[in-house]
Amino acid sequence: VQLQASGGGLVQAGGSLRLSCAASGVIYRINSMGWYRQAPGKQRELVARFSSEGSSTYDDSVKGRFTISRDNAKNTVYLQMSTLKPEDTAVYYCNAVITGATSIHTYWGQGTQVTVSS
Repeated sequence: VQLQASGGGLVQAGGSLRLSCAASGVIYRINSMGWYRQAPGKQRELVARFSSEGSSTYDDSVKGRFTISRDNAKNTVYLQMSTLKPEDTAVYYCNAVITGATSIHTYWGQGTQVTVSS
């Protein structure tokens, strides 16, 4: 299984970006899928994710500004980020917990840089 993330970039404060993450490979079930981020000198933290039941979870710092959505047919999740702030600057990582042919694994995408200038 591979996770391919895209959509990062440089944007001014108040602007918007959309991240995409597509899972490919032998996938029987996506148990959860979403986004984490890691700023310089900080630990990786959850931004938003979907559970297998379809419920979404957001970090308090992004509620009302970020929206996670998904296309089940494409095994893809999106993160629409609006009203971006300089403190949103980080490397954003796609994450998925996937049931494959014989086991369950956690996968990470390659990371995409989001930089918000003030």
